[in-house]
Amino acid sequence: MKTSRQTRRPALRHVATCLFAVALAAAGHFTMAAQSARTLIRGAQLIDGTGAPVRRADVRISGDTITEVGILTPGRDEAVIDAEGLMLAPGFVDIHNHSTDGLEREPAAVTQIAQGITTLAVGQDGSAPWPLAAYLDRIRAAPPTVNVAVMAGHATLREAVLSGDYRRDSTGAEQSRLSSLVTQAMTEGAFGLSSGLEYEVGSYASAEEVVAMARAAGARGGFYISHIRDEADRTMEAITEAIAIGERAKLPVHITHIKLGTVAVWGKAREAVALIEAARARGVDVTADAYPYLAWQATPRVLIPSKQYEDEAAIRRGLDDIGGARNVQITRWPSQARYVGQRLDAMAKAEGISDIEAYRRFARESGTSMIGHAMVEDDLRVFYAQPWVMVASDGGIANNHPRGAGTFPRVLGRYVREQAWMTWPEAIRRMTLLPATRLGLRDRGRVATGLRADLVLFDPARVIDRSTFDDPRALPEGVRGVWVNGARVWDGTAATSARPGRVLVPSTSARP
Repeated sequence: MKTSRQTRRPALRHVATCLFAVALAAAGHFTMAAQSARTLIRGAQLIDGTGAPVRRADVRISGDTITEVGILTPGRDEAVIDAEGLMLAPGFVDIHNHSTDGLEREPAAVTQIAQGITTLAVGQDGSAPWPLAAYLDRIRAAPPTVNVAVMAGHATLREAVLSGDYRRDSTGAEQSRLSSLVTQAMTEGAFGLSSGLEYEVGSYASAEEVVAMARAAGARGGFYISHIRDEADRTMEAITEAIAIGERAKLPVHITHIKLGTVAVWGKAREAVALIEAARARGVDVTADAYPYLAWQATPRVLIPSKQYEDEAAIRRGLDDIGGARNVQITRWPSQARYVGQRLDAMAKAEGISDIEAYRRFARESGTSMIGHAMVEDDLRVFYAQPWVMVASDGGIANNHPRGAGTFPRVLGRYVREQAWMTWPEAIRRMTLLPATRLGLRDRGRVATGLRADLVLFDPARVIDRSTFDDPRALPEGVRGVWVNGARVWDGTAATSARPGRVLVPSTSARP
């Protein structure tokens, strides 16, 4: 049968288009599926991430990009999402997340995408993958649902240089080696330096050591994020030290999961805020984040700053500082799994021993972790009132604290809708543009034409957390859809099969 010229031309154009797309895909620009995908999210109440008022708008996605925002008409062969009555926002950027290993075990990252997270910053508290390049290569080879940014870990590098002899300050030669490893990590894709100065390996480091390493990160356009040296009785000293490190190293400093975690400092949030405001006023770039829970999670050894883990007086002081053994909830104890989820005083009673001896047994074993129910809501409200405080989870995949599955919906449902601590636009800004800016992500954190299509669609009347301290992995409600790089990864009830997450690298324009 003879083919007409009119029939041949469209067919030839289609073949040429496909061949061109295949060539681009082979070059790594995009996949055929991404190139042909077009979605229109229609009739949403748009919160663009900047703090601007809510407005009604449609958003068109083509491939991995937001191509139009406004009042739009559906096109041919375009998937249309009816968003009437729903809010559409940029995907949430979790600047403090502990899914480093979890992303390799569970790339679907269900507890993360179900709450609207589209980008994770991992390698926190001084503990990061090393070598960094090898980790990033594995993530690229087996992409998860979410985007991944990675920090260089102070403690990880410290162990690499000092080996088992880390219970001391480093020498000048060792600091030079540590700094060179930070430079290597930054070259391989780290966004900055993280530290956990309250934890075992990092706690022995002097401020001078951290300044030297932070200076290396800053020279490559990075920032310094710190679990500060103390979040209890000496919190103010620790905040002052973190600010000084950033000031001396000449790079931005971020105080992560800012809190007041012992009885002696309850009610002093305004004092902490004043320290940071004073630094900001003299030109130091200081920000912070907070999670919306009144309980922290760590190793039980953080209760004893003196490191006298067997000393009765030291243990008594540590337990008293958080209101007693009843406020210690066991989240991991490899040899005593039957006590996971219980409070330390209940474990002591069951064993017929004192609270002091219960702590000794708990702290002696490696791999244990606890939740300390030792914060007050008034302090959290003061922190969340500051425009430079972001929302972050300090959670992650398979986390035994409810923040791992509930942080972002909890803020939206409880602290925005129910208690009106923040407006919807301001809360979304703290979850999107503010952390994206801290990370230097210029193509994410806002809903605007030309930016990457990381989006979350949620029901403002129903969004809420469901995870609890007894059931920490229960999924939230009210998140109707999540898109990462234009692909839908959460359909409102379950993860899809898409794995569009990418390894993010710092903007080259921020690097010398």
